[in-house]
Amino acid sequence: MAAEVPIYDIVGVGFGPSNLALAIALAEHNAGPGEPVTAHFLERQPRFGWHRGMLIDTATMQVSFLKDLVTMRNPTSEFSFLNYLHAAGRLVDFINHKNLFPLRVEFHDYFEWAAAKVDDVVSYGTEVVAVKPVYDGAEVAYFDVEASDGSSLRARNLVVGTGLRPQLPEGVTAGDRIWHNSELLFRVDALRDRDPKRFVVVGAGQSAAEVAALLHDEFPRAEVCAVFARYGYSPADDSSFANRIFDPDAVDQFYRAGEPVKDRLMRYHGATNYSAVDVDLIDELYRRTYREKVVGVERLRLFNVSRPVEVTAAGTVTVESLTTGERTTLEADAVVYATGYRPADPTPLLGELGPRCLRDDEGRLRVERDYRLTTEPPLRGGIYLQGGTEHTHGITSSLLSNTAVRVGEILQSVVDRRLVEAPEGEYAVSAR
Repeated sequence: MAAEVPIYDIVGVGFGPSNLALAIALAEHNAGPGEPVTAHFLERQPRFGWHRGMLIDTATMQVSFLKDLVTMRNPTSEFSFLNYLHAAGRLVDFINHKNLFPLRVEFHDYFEWAAAKVDDVVSYGTEVVAVKPVYDGAEVAYFDVEASDGSSLRARNLVVGTGLRPQLPEGVTAGDRIWHNSELLFRVDALRDRDPKRFVVVGAGQSAAEVAALLHDEFPRAEVCAVFARYGYSPADDSSFANRIFDPDAVDQFYRAGEPVKDRLMRYHGATNYSAVDVDLIDELYRRTYREKVVGVERLRLFNVSRPVEVTAAGTVTVESLTTGERTTLEADAVVYATGYRPADPTPLLGELGPRCLRDDEGRLRVERDYRLTTEPPLRGGIYLQGGTEHTHGITSSLLSNTAVRVGEILQSVVDRRLVEAPEGEYAVSAR
């Protein structure tokens, strides 16, 4: 007799903060009186990690600690950042600090603390390589999720949370001297052995400013050249009214709005997140440039209203002024592109299911309000996205601000859509 195949209500692809938050929501749901929801997550990294290359020890979060993995969904949760502080013996110290924005390394430690509490539902070091449909007649009844180690999990629903991919400008190829800022801390130690003389940092956002500041600190004999098309670093709009774009209610409003309104909202409020820098960091960088002018040794050089028009593998950068057309050639030990991230397209992973995912007139995936991909029938289960939904759900798509609420909505959708009675012959196991 063939062995029965375990069927999970949810198989999660990736285990970053979003699917970690979902695992916590599942654990809390299963601790209650309702029907348990079984789940397992697959993560290619050997352990939990979130933007480790940018965990600069002086950098702070740009989101309130109250927008942690759980509080916006369940303020009484034992998985809250405040409970983490209590467990770490720092709650009183944090309160006395009078700050809503923890250190980034501290928040990462909080994530690791929370991940350790649900590590029974995740397989690390396991990359998903394919998703294949399992048919019941003409209907796709389940998804077989195949992993790099040869294992396979069968799922009623998929939740794809594979995060963002570092983005380099078209025509730029990464190499020994050219890399994305996501690799910063991994590269710094090796750079010390080379006694670098000059860095070029491309970009005008928070990461670009942080990279420029760190390189300026770490390499006191090197010149740091910041290149960006703006006149100067622009401050992030974190004012109280503007921050309402991150509210859970704003997701409903954005989803219901027509495309012209969605476009305007993104333009109006892009400065809350994109190409924007904390005012304190802007002021600090300006202080440095002014101080260096006074003492006559300018190591932090700003090439504003400019762009790199040619970059060689050897680190030669030609910078062109957008106003005068004047060109400057810089020989750099490293060229760091702080040029953002792009969401991963889930459809290649879905194989033959990919073409069944419907798209809008602009070729973007159509997504339901519950973050479920709109698909051609007949698919019994749901394919949910954690990220890559900015065009449908707004600016919080890839941000922490709405994560706790979003995972609650995804879980509720799975529960609501679950068949009242499982089909005959189905075998489900708890992943807890």
